[in-house]
Amino acid sequence: MPQEFVHESTAEEWYSGDVATFGDRLAAAREMAGLDRSGFAKRLGVKKRTVADWEDDLSEPRSNRLQMMAGLLNVSVGWLLSGEGDGVEAPVEGDKYYDPGLVALLLDIREIRSRMKNDLDRLAKVEGALRQRLLDSA
Repeated sequence: MPQEFVHESTAEEWYSGDVATFGDRLAAAREMAGLDRSGFAKRLGVKKRTVADWEDDLSEPRSNRLQMMAGLLNVSVGWLLSGEGDGVEAPVEGDKYYDPGLVALLLDIREIRSRMKNDLDRLAKVEGALRQRLLDSA
């Protein structure tokens, strides 16, 4: 993947709801705030495993925790949930967390995730049409 693409990526493209999950955005914001999982968990009053589950998209926080984490990370709740609003910047060359090879792999994963989401949406429409035809023919 050409590095120019990474340079031109905006935070909206990098963290949008189509390519990033809540967990992706939470982990990025936590890292940009300079917090490890343990420190973040302690500040929120939860277990480190809870933070790991949120970042791995295995569970979601309750609204009161969501408000607290947004405040701690200096991002909006909307950005954490959907990628829209005030959040963190996309990684660029020279950043502590920038590794061209890893960024390229992450972009590939996000492209696949986006295609899968589109395919799942299409599948749901086809399934709905099939159900309707089955109901109509009964």
